[in-house]
Amino acid sequence: MAERGETAAKPTLWSRAEDMARKAPPERNRYVDFLRAFSILAVVIGHWLVAAPYIDNGVVQGGHLLGILPWTQWLTWGFQVMPIFFLVGGFSHALSWSANQRKEGSYAGWFTGRLRRLINPVLPLFLIWTAFALFGTAMGVDRKIVELATQLALIPVWFLAVYLMVGAVVPITHAAWKKYGMVSFWGLVAGAITIDAVTFALNIPYVNFVNFAFIWLAVHQLGYAWSEGYFANTKRALLWGMAGLTALALLVGFGPYPVAMIGVPGEEVSNSMPPTIALLALGIAQTGFALALEPAARRMLDSMKIWTVVVLMNGMIMTTYLWHLTAFVLVMVAAWLLGGIGLEVAPGSGAWWLARPIWFALYIAALLPMIMIFAKYEQAGTGGQGDRADLPHWRLIVGLLFVCAGLAATAAISIASPLGVTGVRLWVVAMPFIGAAFIGFGPAHKLARRLK
Repeated sequence: MAERGETAAKPTLWSRAEDMARKAPPERNRYVDFLRAFSILAVVIGHWLVAAPYIDNGVVQGGHLLGILPWTQWLTWGFQVMPIFFLVGGFSHALSWSANQRKEGSYAGWFTGRLRRLINPVLPLFLIWTAFALFGTAMGVDRKIVELATQLALIPVWFLAVYLMVGAVVPITHAAWKKYGMVSFWGLVAGAITIDAVTFALNIPYVNFVNFAFIWLAVHQLGYAWSEGYFANTKRALLWGMAGLTALALLVGFGPYPVAMIGVPGEEVSNSMPPTIALLALGIAQTGFALALEPAARRMLDSMKIWTVVVLMNGMIMTTYLWHLTAFVLVMVAAWLLGGIGLEVAPGSGAWWLARPIWFALYIAALLPMIMIFAKYEQAGTGGQGDRADLPHWRLIVGLLFVCAGLAATAAISIASPLGVTGVRLWVVAMPFIGAAFIGFGPAHKLARRLK
């Protein structure tokens, strides 16, 4: 019992992370968590770097560094690390789905839990930006500015739509891996090559969007391979890395694919929206090189301090990803309201590069309060199903389709509308919430429990 006058020390973020780090089972592959955090942080840094607004003749221009300095497009070979996230997803899905099968658990129970972890953090983001668009329109802010701000801030949600769909078919893709092994990967590669060939040879519109499935599922299959030791041999991993890098160089050098692994304003072809086999080659290269480093990285992660940092980051990684561009927009708005301070510097100039550390510090300062406020929604999604009965599959599927359609539409056309009284595409905003209601998240579920 504590002595009178003593007060229990309130746990800090670090102490909580350290406690979780010490409780991690010794067989856990810490490198998986490291790569998850690393990939998301690389995306955050990349986004903060390529977005380069500036003031020209008193007007704010939405500059894009890759278009202003073409040589920076080569940097995307390192900063476009979404393939790593899908690789990690495949590894994690293999372990969790296999464990679910051993326990004779249901698909509905397994996938509902994963849906909850990914959807919970995104709903507050939608609410905040819907309120901003409504308020901005009502106050007479130029609708183009409202649309630009909301679309920029909400671009990250495209990834969740694809990742949720990939997760939804894990029972099928994992069964294919168990039965066919690497043939299941090469079959998807063949499908991706066919789609690109048809796209460029026949110029059929929209068919290339099928590669959202073929390419990300292919990288996801490599995660299954990793989970079963296929890349345990460092030489094999290096060969995969070199093969992927060689294929990428040939595709960019002699094919119709641009250097940049993300979209560049003015470019006719994007390697990411939708993905091309050039991005798949990058994913193969990153997989090989990353897994060749695994033995050394796992030794590094034996350090409790380093492992605690990784645990701390993973506890807020989705919140960081979802809100990092909101922080960017807020800093830009603040600079504009202060008379355009810092925005008069030409992007790509020496002064612009020297100012990056200052701007990054401001972005981080704006992001940290958002993490403190909204990380609880991410952490709330990590709990179990509790007393929830398995959902009927039709509700799960309908809910998933509504959520993914809403996320995809948000990234593609923005929730802001140039028409109408509200200035908001309310049907786009509504879809993720309708989907969440079908699946039984949030207040609707709490009310149902009270009425039992």
